[in-house]
Amino acid sequence: MLPDKFSEHEILYRAVLPESIFWKYDEKRNKRLSSAALRDRNGLSVDRGYYKLDNEVINDMQSRLDGEIISFTVKNCNKVNALVLYRPSSKNQYHSEVHGSDTQKIMTDSQRKRLAKLAKILN
Repeated sequence: MLPDKFSEHEILYRAVLPESIFWKYDEKRNKRLSSAALRDRNGLSVDRGYYKLDNEVINDMQSRLDGEIISFTVKNCNKVNALVLYRPSSKNQYHSEVHGSDTQKIMTDSQRKRLAKLAKILN
């Protein structure tokens, strides 16, 4: 088990399916994340990096999940007033969730839009 506390510098990762609702393109055809990719009424499922290298996390996630891997930091979540919770499972000790608040699992539209702008597409 990992510690329950997160450093604001810790990186969180999420696999995003290639479905068109999860991606947007600007006028130069540059791909960017849609806020729809961050909507989950059960709390946004992420893997915490816990200071592993990006390529280690990406390789692990791609062995279990489909889609492109994105990342954002705990500090990014703090900026949008989202709550990061450590929720390990029997199959994944790095599993965590991002909630809209301590009483609401789903992030608001505003939180998702702001966090989508802060996210990085890694592969």
